[in-house]
Amino acid sequence: MSKLDEKIALYKEKIKEIEPDFDEELLEKITKSLGPSIYKKDSETVSCSSPDELARVRNNFLKMKLGLDKSDEELDAAIKEVCEKMGSSNRNKYRAIFYYFLVKKFKKESLYR
Repeated sequence: MSKLDEKIALYKEKIKEIEPDFDEELLEKITKSLGPSIYKKDSETVSCSSPDELARVRNNFLKMKLGLDKSDEELDAAIKEVCEKMGSSNRNKYRAIFYYFLVKKFKKESLYR
């Protein structure tokens, strides 16, 4: 099993705890799109307590990658919603899963098909 396959298996196991009925293919494609960042502990996760981190998610992922042109307030509310969905006690908010929920929320699955 490759390192990528190991990461995908880990993310599938973790997302089932939050959303048992998830789109496996979409999660795999999002994971692959993150490239080497999933292998570094710091970049593999999203810190919901870091305003800088959340601004990067908003600007680099939601605006640039997904092409959303909504207000910062709307995008920040969506990010906060995902933070809450993943749980405040969950210290490992894996970026692939975090992005999966944002892609689903904004119905941007077609970008990964």
